[in-house]
Amino acid sequence: MTTQVRAPTVPIYLAGEFVEGGSTLDVRNPATGELVATTFQADRRELEEAARAAVQGFQKTRRLASYERRDALAHVAQRITQDADELAELLTRESGKPIKDARAEIARGALTFRTAAEEALRITGEWLPLDWNAANRGRSGIVRRYPIGPVAGISPFNFPLNLAAHKVAPAIAAGCSIVLKPPSKDPLVMLRVARYLDETDLPPGAVSVLPMDRETGDLLVADDRFKLLSFTGSPSVGWKMKAEAGRKKVVLELGGNAGAIVDETADLAWAVDRLAFGSFAYAGQVCISVQRIYVVDAIYDRFAEAFVERVRQTRIGDPLDPATDMGPMVDEKAVRRTDEWVREALDAGASALIGGEPDGLFYPPTVLVDVPREARVCGEEVFAPVVNLFRVPDFAAGVRDINDSQFGLQCGIFTNDLERTLHAHDELEVGGVIVNDVPTWRIDPMPYGGVKDSGLGREGLRYSIEDMTELRLLAFARPL
Repeated sequence: MTTQVRAPTVPIYLAGEFVEGGSTLDVRNPATGELVATTFQADRRELEEAARAAVQGFQKTRRLASYERRDALAHVAQRITQDADELAELLTRESGKPIKDARAEIARGALTFRTAAEEALRITGEWLPLDWNAANRGRSGIVRRYPIGPVAGISPFNFPLNLAAHKVAPAIAAGCSIVLKPPSKDPLVMLRVARYLDETDLPPGAVSVLPMDRETGDLLVADDRFKLLSFTGSPSVGWKMKAEAGRKKVVLELGGNAGAIVDETADLAWAVDRLAFGSFAYAGQVCISVQRIYVVDAIYDRFAEAFVERVRQTRIGDPLDPATDMGPMVDEKAVRRTDEWVREALDAGASALIGGEPDGLFYPPTVLVDVPREARVCGEEVFAPVVNLFRVPDFAAGVRDINDSQFGLQCGIFTNDLERTLHAHDELEVGGVIVNDVPTWRIDPMPYGGVKDSGLGREGLRYSIEDMTELRLLAFARPL
């Protein structure tokens, strides 16, 4: 007789204490339905306690020395690296992300905390000469950065460690306290990181990690005790939060329908391989997943044939199998929406070069052609393993078509022509242009964010720290 292992109960992290409060929250593996663990969703009482502690804790965090902030962050980075295999398996089980992608996310999470530790030592200011006319002779100034105050962070399900780390790590580096709302679908990996934070000398109230429902999260957004809101998620939710955030500073890292351009000078095999990865990694549930590919006419037919053949090689299955390329989508609602949008495009005249029927939470990699520009699968954020392929007469036409969107997060261009590269940098209405790689590529220290409906502000450790600090001038008059 086999003995069933009971799923653990995981407490939430409230201002330096691990507590069991609010309502219970079952976290299930989307690939199997297995109960991974039971944790809790904070209610109004826990949120109020966390907010008060964050305000009190800020009076201590803002006075921490640079080395104290560095040491806390470096400890978390070291512990993530030490427990990398265990954390990757946990992340896969709670999110359905293939294990090889989960391992990459764990490594990035360690890099994010490690980079924040380094940046904690580099929060500098400047000396200003203010004697610009005779009346101000002998005057000068010093500008310093001071932590803005308690931070409210809200992170999404698709990168449950690293996108949360991009809120917690710069807040600690800047000397801010933070209350983080991790995703309710997969909060366990950040609750494990909370244990690493608890091992440091950070003061009580410096960090709270509290899953909560939407209603409680709305209270977090509107609370004036928080001086900055950092949100990563869907555009519709993000812009609504900005309207409700009051006077606090708001940083939004939202979604898009990221595009790529391939011209006749590109390395075709490399472009095909990278675009297949960028279109279907984590079942397309990435805000910079490739959704639109514009290929110049001269190589379109060769590209399309090679691309479809490469997509056929995508292995779908058990996320814990290291050979799996693509696992399940997050829930049934996401599968239904994706299938509805694809069928809508097909009914409007599009064709599928490769696709198929959904199987439970698994949606097949789908490549569409002749998609009407007004179809939702093209013009809105599909957030699914679906990509649209377009033929364009030349590179400049691809740039114009990329810009014909309400979004502007990142764009990938595959070209070895310098003038076209510079043209893309000048003309593309996006937050970042990635040359000879997919828009899905990101390294965590870089400035990352979008324009138009794709967001407001930039993430990346130094850039987040700048948002989480305020400039303060000290001006001197030297009597002469």
